[in-house]
Amino acid sequence: MSDTYDVVLLIEQELTEADAAQVRSLHEAIEDPVVYHVLLPLEDAAARIEAAMGSLAAGEVMASPAMVMSDVDLDAVRRDCEERSDDELAHTLSALAAAGATATGQVVSDPPIDALAAKVTEVDGREAIILTRPHVVAEFFHVDWTSRARRSIGVPVLHLLEHETFDEQAGAGEGVTGV
Repeated sequence: MSDTYDVVLLIEQELTEADAAQVRSLHEAIEDPVVYHVLLPLEDAAARIEAAMGSLAAGEVMASPAMVMSDVDLDAVRRDCEERSDDELAHTLSALAAAGATATGQVVSDPPIDALAAKVTEVDGREAIILTRPHVVAEFFHVDWTSRARRSIGVPVLHLLEHETFDEQAGAGEGVTGV
């Protein structure tokens, strides 16, 4: 039996100090030392380029010369994504430390739910927390990370919205329900 209470956090973006304090507050009453294991999925460079190109209005595409994919330095975009992910993870770990938490972390390239399930098994996690931006359509159809994790792993899964207080998430502020 482990002497620690291991919590796996799957985050979509860098946590703020307020996010970290909220997460830490969930485990203040636990007597065993709490250890957080943070997973941050690596942004896909190819998807980033595709999204940027797809955001161009049709008129702009028609008026400009065709962009050849070889003109795009995919390796440079991938390096940029890796550097940004590493920075976001470092800031998240610093925010958790400032909140009094013990945390480790890694940037993962596996599908997020696969990485979450593997980490829960690896550390004998007691619970998983998924922190995301609101994804109303994905949540409605139950294809979001939280719904998929609840079907895949055998520990409680809590979904929190990044950059919103508990009150905002409950509808008392400008959170998702107050939009």
